[in-house]
Amino acid sequence: MEDLIIARRLRVPVDSAGDETSDWGGVAARQLDAALLSVGFTCSPALLDRLARLPGEQVIDLGVRVLAAVRRLVGDHVEHNAYFVDFPNNVPDTLEFWAGLLREAMLDPVAAARLQPDVLNLLDLPRYGSYQHTYADLLAAHAELIPLAKDRVTVLELGGSPRDEARELYLSLAGSEVPLAAEDLAALRALAAFCAGFSADFGADDQPEHIPVRENRAVVNEARLAAGRSLLVDTVTDVLRLAAACSGGDVTLTTPTRLRSFRRAERRILLAALDAVPVAKHGDVLRHREQWKRLGERLHPHEYPHFPRAAQVFDVARGVRKASSLGSRVEAALAAGRTEEAVSLLEHTPGVLLRRLDHLLRAGGGSAVLEAAERAAARASGRVLLSLREHLQNRLAPADRVFTNRYGRAWTTPDTRPPLDEEALHRTLAILDEEIGRRLPDLGELIVDAAVLDVALPLSGKAVAPGLGMLPRGSLSTVDGELLRFFVHWRQRERRTDYDLSALMLGAAYDDPVHISWTSYANGFATYSGDLTEAPDGASEFIDVRLAGATKPIIIPQVHIYAGEPFDEAAEAFFGYMTRDAEQEGRPFEPRTVRMKSDLRGSGRVALPLVFLRGDDGAWRVKWLHLYLSGSPGFNQVEGNRVTTSLLVRSIVERDYLRVGYLAALLRARSSVSVEGGHVTYIGLEAPADLPEGARVYTPATLHELIPA
Repeated sequence: MEDLIIARRLRVPVDSAGDETSDWGGVAARQLDAALLSVGFTCSPALLDRLARLPGEQVIDLGVRVLAAVRRLVGDHVEHNAYFVDFPNNVPDTLEFWAGLLREAMLDPVAAARLQPDVLNLLDLPRYGSYQHTYADLLAAHAELIPLAKDRVTVLELGGSPRDEARELYLSLAGSEVPLAAEDLAALRALAAFCAGFSADFGADDQPEHIPVRENRAVVNEARLAAGRSLLVDTVTDVLRLAAACSGGDVTLTTPTRLRSFRRAERRILLAALDAVPVAKHGDVLRHREQWKRLGERLHPHEYPHFPRAAQVFDVARGVRKASSLGSRVEAALAAGRTEEAVSLLEHTPGVLLRRLDHLLRAGGGSAVLEAAERAAARASGRVLLSLREHLQNRLAPADRVFTNRYGRAWTTPDTRPPLDEEALHRTLAILDEEIGRRLPDLGELIVDAAVLDVALPLSGKAVAPGLGMLPRGSLSTVDGELLRFFVHWRQRERRTDYDLSALMLGAAYDDPVHISWTSYANGFATYSGDLTEAPDGASEFIDVRLAGATKPIIIPQVHIYAGEPFDEAAEAFFGYMTRDAEQEGRPFEPRTVRMKSDLRGSGRVALPLVFLRGDDGAWRVKWLHLYLSGSPGFNQVEGNRVTTSLLVRSIVERDYLRVGYLAALLRARSSVSVEGGHVTYIGLEAPADLPEGARVYTPATLHELIPA
């Protein structure tokens, strides 16, 4: 729980006991703060003061855990060695490097005998692909980093007790209006069990007001089932998701789960929940018919005759009882040209109606569709309203369509849909703006950092792996520094694994490509650290970019799986970037210069985390992608996917994402003028030190809490 709270909230949980002043505690607290500064973190004044009043031994124990947690967060928990010991200096020309390796192999009788006479595989040369020096050798070859005020210093705040901090994080994740990343869903599962352990009855104080996201509800229901409590269920699919969660499977139901056997008490609770769902919703069973059949074999509904409607669910799955889903009736009406009938059916599910609004308007619904949309807007979730708002504002200036799934896999296609009626489009946008604004709370005096205005609203967190400095897809942020350094680190689990860090550089029209990779070590402004082809003990690769000399305004770092284990099967895999000034020197990896770091995951074989863009003003900005390409089963190279990469990146860059600036404008219209004793709300990338006591703070980690219900 402590690691989770530090990583997700940048807060250090401290129990309230032990308030006596301790000289030794103060010394230990200052020592901890100095150690934290070396990796780019520092204690807030409140945290330092609290630690100073603890026994010194307790501060040391806590400090060891805190330091380990932030080092993992920034990627400093491993040794980042580089293939070329002097990187970024003395990196040879690509042809010179290969010729040198070949010369050495030919002069070595043993190595020369292994070379094939007719086919030469350069990757098999003896000294290629593995470290030729130790990490200690690398440290000795580099001067110390010169600290600058520009270096990242992330403040760790004082938290409450572990129990209070865990409960607060649990309520935030469980009540999120947006789907969570896989890592956050796993965190929610741990937090739900943790909170259930503190509450014998798992009562109302330990639950959010409502749990809108179905996957989150399944995870919470898993803890409730283990505690013997009633379930939070209003559709039959909620029960199937819970069964998958209890079996260690996929709560999204995308992948079928091998269901486990359930105890009699569990079967009773599950069947009682099914029995409470209205028969009108039994049509949902048809979407996952085979999984329902398997669940029926585990629950034995015939043994519980006092739950007749639960038994009917499994009759529908087996085809014994007929049930039609709402979706099938809507599709039948649209296929027959009966748009008004389809709209009438969809009014029972306002969220679905709004998601299909574009289609309904193109189907000739006219004013009846707009009137239904206005009624639906008052009953749909805030996330649906915001998603529709973003979709429609992109219909004002059509561009290529881009589709992404929950794994970050993406594809793009030209937009061949006919344009929407301009009057209808603007009327719908006005309806959405009014309804979204009406739902926003009065946050009192509102302070918004200008740096957060271009951050995209987190309408889904599934594709974003938690980490340091992470922002939602489509967000824009500035890049400070003269040098930009990408890094990737991986450690194989069972078989030889070769990841390749590369970068694609493009012209302003996404043309004229140049790349940096293991096949091209350098150009006029970028340098590659050298290729490593296996990582039993971990391997790191780097690319250095001198921004002032960059001749290309678009830079896309990439990580390719050349051979071996996928990202989510490796023992460890993460990517990030650093910025520094030219005179700072230092090691290839300096934790206090890291601006972003997160794990690599997903089923794709090519990762596209972000893109760097030079504006007309000459300033560099980074736009967040969180994309994965399917790639090839092996031997992926930057040269082989540059067309796909440029098309996808262009689609993301040109898309008009709904940003914090939009929500901030609506919030300002709702917020009251500051009065003495009134509450203050701050929205920014990180909280400043001079906020008044009791101020509410929203940072990227908690932006999802601003999405209205």
